[in-house]
Amino acid sequence: MNATRFVMKCGGSTLADLPDAFYEQLRDIQLAGTVPIIVHGGGPAISETLQKLGIETEFVNGLRKTSEEVLDVVEMVLAGGMNKQIVRRLHRVGASAIGLSGTDGQLITAQPVAQADEIGFVGDVVGIDANLIEGVLNMGYMPVIAPIGIDGAGQRYNINADTAAGAVAAHLGVERLLVITDVPGIMKVVEGEKIVLPVVSTEQIEAMIAGGDIYGGMIPKVRAAMKCLDGGVAEVVIAQGSEPNVLKRLAAGEALGTRIVRATVHTASSPR
Repeated sequence: MNATRFVMKCGGSTLADLPDAFYEQLRDIQLAGTVPIIVHGGGPAISETLQKLGIETEFVNGLRKTSEEVLDVVEMVLAGGMNKQIVRRLHRVGASAIGLSGTDGQLITAQPVAQADEIGFVGDVVGIDANLIEGVLNMGYMPVIAPIGIDGAGQRYNINADTAAGAVAAHLGVERLLVITDVPGIMKVVEGEKIVLPVVSTEQIEAMIAGGDIYGGMIPKVRAAMKCLDGGVAEVVIAQGSEPNVLKRLAAGEALGTRIVRATVHTASSPR
């Protein structure tokens, strides 16, 4: 199967809130011969479950501090509830999908992040079994991947979904990673007005992080995008899932959201 493909990262809460029309776009894209590979998160659902269970949780630089107790909940929510909910919704609109965890077949191999002493079992991606994904694609299914990693000793790791999606995109050699979220793109105040930046370079991103324009959960998002570009992906697009026909419009080349590229660009000074 030598079809056009793209990797799409979407937050679990975003996917849960999106209407059937969004899933129908994925079905139509699949039927037209372009193969989406979905990597999803599920942060809010994890936080809600932890709260119900009385387990404390906190974030360090946008990453969830993950003990073994928290990791059990992360895996239960991501690889269990969230992953299968997405697959069910895809099946409901007539798409063909298979849900996978990064631990299945050692799809995502991981190692502890540098600051593991601060945030516990959070992992960096060491490798992606691209052959496993290719096998699922060759069977005609859309892979839906939960970002849990595993090492050679069988230790699980909580992987940031943006990081996992970037690694999948780079290892599969796709040209574009789509990050579908609940915001219209990377925002900046220009001349007193908050606008969406249509194109941003990695150099500008570093400056915006240093200046505080990019903060919180957007930091791991853009860091993963930059690593993805280093891995050979041409561009990363951050766009809002509730935008009408967002996937079809992006596939048609329409400028939506924010494109992240390696080259230095000039930022637009007016909103779309």
